[in-house]
Amino acid sequence: MTVLAPCPLCQSTYTYAMDNLLVCPECGHEWNPTDEPTANDSLVVKDANGNILQNGDTVVTIKNLPVKGSAQGIKAGTKVKNIRLVDSDHNIDCKIDGFGAMALKSEFVKKA
Repeated sequence: MTVLAPCPLCQSTYTYAMDNLLVCPECGHEWNPTDEPTANDSLVVKDANGNILQNGDTVVTIKNLPVKGSAQGIKAGTKVKNIRLVDSDHNIDCKIDGFGAMALKSEFVKKA
């Protein structure tokens, strides 16, 4: 079995080949593995202070955040470990103790 390259956007290892392209089932990104990545392909996400975030970073919330469908929200100062950056409105995917999987906006966190 051949090992395929991980997705350049979300770093998922569950990629598969379709014709001459590689496809990521998690984010839907399709790319040609023979193309060289350019600087424009990389996702740049900045926190509230302007620091560049990367996959696996630890961040801290800077304000109380309401959670849709929950009576309690995420309090300011909550530490979130091992974030994953995605290209959407809520550009941080993470797991928060007591809440589970969550999507956050980078403008409400700072790098720890």
